Amino acid sequence: MSLPFWCIFISALLIFLAKAPVAKAMQEQGGRYDNRHPRTQQSHLTGFGARALAAHLNSFEAFPLFAVGVLMAHVTDTQGLLVDGLAVTFVVARVLYLLCYWADWHWQRSLVWAVGLICSLMLMLTPVV
Repeated sequence: MSLPFWCIFISALLIFLAKAPVAKAMQEQGGRYDNRHPRTQQSHLTGFGARALAAHLNSFEAFPLFAVGVLMAHVTDTQGLLVDGLAVTFVVARVLYLLCYWADWHWQRSLVWAVGLICSLMLMLTPVV
């Protein structure tokens, strides 16, 4: 499997990794994780829990654009250091994004979010580069 495909796999895992702090915050907030009504419980999260939920949801939002970018490069047989570098940079940016969101570093979070977005868009453009 190619490096960009591994990056898609890692990015998919990051979505679920980002859920762990949400579940912990839910448990701490209500004394237990409400598996019958988790979204209701999540809507009452504040502080770290609310940020963790937002980071988790944003992971779902960022994933499709990145996956499409990798797949566009793949189906056009575009390969090489540029595609690999953009894919790895996206994954690193997403890890940093989660850490910044959890730590409440708002401007740093926005910066690494932009890096990830640019990587996804650039992957879509690699066939014409």
